[in-house]
Amino acid sequence: MKRTFIVTLIILGCIATSVAQTFNEQQAIQEISKAAATIKTLQCDFTQTKSLKMLGDKMVSKGKMYCAQPNQLRWEYTTPYTYTFILNNNNVLLKKGATSEVVDLNQNNMFKEIARIMMNSVLGTCLTDTKDFKVGVAVNGQQYKATLIPLKKEMKQMFTKIVLTYDTKTTLVKQVDLFECNGDNTTIELQNIKKNNPINATVFNIK
Repeated sequence: MKRTFIVTLIILGCIATSVAQTFNEQQAIQEISKAAATIKTLQCDFTQTKSLKMLGDKMVSKGKMYCAQPNQLRWEYTTPYTYTFILNNNNVLLKKGATSEVVDLNQNNMFKEIARIMMNSVLGTCLTDTKDFKVGVAVNGQQYKATLIPLKKEMKQMFTKIVLTYDTKTTLVKQVDLFECNGDNTTIELQNIKKNNPINATVFNIK
């Protein structure tokens, strides 16, 4: 369950960014933060492929993401299974099939920390927050790649690094690669990203 939360917040931070056209590491990071500050809402489809080292197998799942400033998020898997994570102000809803649970962030320090990182990502400070990650940005042809090395114990126990790939033409992230300590890795491809389009408030309902 915890792994799902971490993946969710990472993806949120990745989508809510764009990159400068002329490469310079510090300039690119500054431009990312500046551009992210203009984002009010985001929504997209995603395809997630998890590669299992021990089994030599891959698991593919798909879903949708919705986000609205300052603190609303819906991350929903739709196939081959259904699972929904909703953050709305100080509450989180976890729903799998007919089973659901609501968590009060004020009563749970773990979720409160996750929510903090989520909001930093939405606000565009994920690449400048030196408390959470060591960040490096490089250019690779028509792509920019940002490598995030976890600094906090909880994250370091799960991931060795996270790589974000940006399309220089659209200035939006198009792929996220999560490298786990056990040798597994997850690739999340983002499609049909819509920025600042209206989102029905019911999407974030905590039921």
